[in-house]
This record gives sequence, C-alpha cells and structure tokens, in this order.
Amino acid sequence: MMETSTRNTFRCTVSKITQGAVNAEIDLALSDGRRLAAVITERSAEDMGLKEGNEVFALIKATFVMLMVGDAPGRVSACNQFPGTVSARKDGPVNSEITLNLGDGNAITAIVTRGSADSLGLKVGATATALFKASHIIIALP
Repeated sequence: MMETSTRNTFRCTVSKITQGAVNAEIDLALSDGRRLAAVITERSAEDMGLKEGNEVFALIKATFVMLMVGDAPGRVSACNQFPGTVSARKDGPVNSEITLNLGDGNAITAIVTRGSADSLGLKVGATATALFKASHIIIALP
C-alpha cells in the first residue's frame, strides 16, 4: 500500500469508464459491494491507461467529506453517499475530526467545523452519512 497524506483510501476495481470530451467518469467497485463515482480528466484516464478491471486506489481528503445526520440524506447533488455510525470524534478549537464506521472493516473520516459537529450531534454512536463529490476523488494506481 502506498503512503499518502489523504485520510481516506479505498482499494477499488474500475467497473466502467464513460468517456467525455474533457472529463471521464470512472465507476469504481469496492470489495464490500459499495460503488464510487469519480470524475477525472480524459487526459489523466488516458495517461494512466485506465481500463475496466484495473485495480486502483480512490483517495478522498477528509476536508472534502461532508456529513449529514441519519442514513437517508435525501436529494443532494453528491453522488457518493456512505451511511455509517460515528466511531470516533476528536475536537480542536476550530474543527472536529469525525470517523464513521461503514461496516466490513471500512471507515471514512471527515473534518468539519466544531460548531457543525456540535449542532449535528455527531457523537460516538450517532448515525450519519458521508457525502462527497465525484470530482473530489483522486485515483491512484497501485
């Protein structure tokens, strides 16, 4: 496994590539059956030689992850939605680091303002959903 400063790293398999004029949408399958959608430049997809079946890493910075209370966020534009349970919370004077247990040994970490963490009631045991945009996923080759 590679070392990065990115808190959230998921090993995935490319399940579909939709080519565009400027960007490509990369559908990714995680081993637990979850799906991710990533949007990268067409040039990056070409330079990396991405093809269906490739194993890749999906990297999501913790600051890119938004949180909503509950496991059914409703209608939002972020296509990547992972419901889970708050397993850890670390507070600083400005921000809080919230980790959601997604099950099957997977977790995702978000950095949100402490005020937001307090007002949403994000304490250990609370149910929440991590949301992030397809364009916020960085794809890396192993």
